[in-house]
Amino acid sequence: MKDKMNVPENSAGCAAKCLYAVMQYMKKNGGSVATKEINQVILKNVELSEWEKEYAGKTKTLRWWKTTQFYSIDYVKAGFIVKKNSCWYLTPEGETAMKQGAWGTLQQAVEAYRAWRATKNELEGKNSDEDEKDEEEAKEKISTIEELEEKALDGIREYINHQNAYDFQDDVAALLRAMDYHVPYVAPPGPDGGIDIIAHIDALGAKTPRIKVQVKHKPNNPISNTEINSLSGLLRAGDIGLFVTSGSFSKQAINAAQTANTYIKLIDGKDFIKLWREYYSKMSDEDKNRIPLKFIAFIGSNE
Repeated sequence: MKDKMNVPENSAGCAAKCLYAVMQYMKKNGGSVATKEINQVILKNVELSEWEKEYAGKTKTLRWWKTTQFYSIDYVKAGFIVKKNSCWYLTPEGETAMKQGAWGTLQQAVEAYRAWRATKNELEGKNSDEDEKDEEEAKEKISTIEELEEKALDGIREYINHQNAYDFQDDVAALLRAMDYHVPYVAPPGPDGGIDIIAHIDALGAKTPRIKVQVKHKPNNPISNTEINSLSGLLRAGDIGLFVTSGSFSKQAINAAQTANTYIKLIDGKDFIKLWREYYSKMSDEDKNRIPLKFIAFIGSNE
């Protein structure tokens, strides 16, 4: 059932109920939500007026989504949510603020943002009149940048999701090479032998640790603890494990890795994309073409 929240019928009120719904969802679902899921969370849990459903602004964005992005900056500056790796995370401070209800939470977030702006402007020697002119423009810029970044990440995710399992396995090998590891073995197509990639920290493979890599191309299904335990069983003295998936890990899988007798590093789809972007400049042209990226510079913000 969609919530009818006691908030004003304006942009701030729209943002208050939308952001509160997202915070409620995070609280009930382990404290986080993927950025790409936020709009569905809002549509499922918030009753929106016809005015809120209209397209607004120069970019002709749905008003409820535009105001949610705009005011989410206040929530970040207030320390109520953290945006990281294409996810939002609910903080303990945010959970405490929720006790005030949707409108009270937004008011506290706005006050915190204004306090942060005042301190920043004092350090930069700006007066309040200058700040009033700059504030909305700065927040518009931040929300636009965040939207562009998320669209870029969606494009990369979609590209990877359309690859087959052997393509993704080769992507992982390319990433390891860019990270200065030596990769003498990548499993050929055929029956799954357990280890997909072997990497070394030296060219001869004489130094330890050896890295034994399991790769699973499962963008829509979390890795289970059984799969982590299977990798653990293949590790010997001098080995460490690396499990890479294009999707995610279940809580049980994360626990299995943390309690394994031998160290196992987990890299999920979000972390893989982050690392691919970070090490892209160090790749050979052939490896870059596996997931080709184009970097575009535009005016950002120091907010």
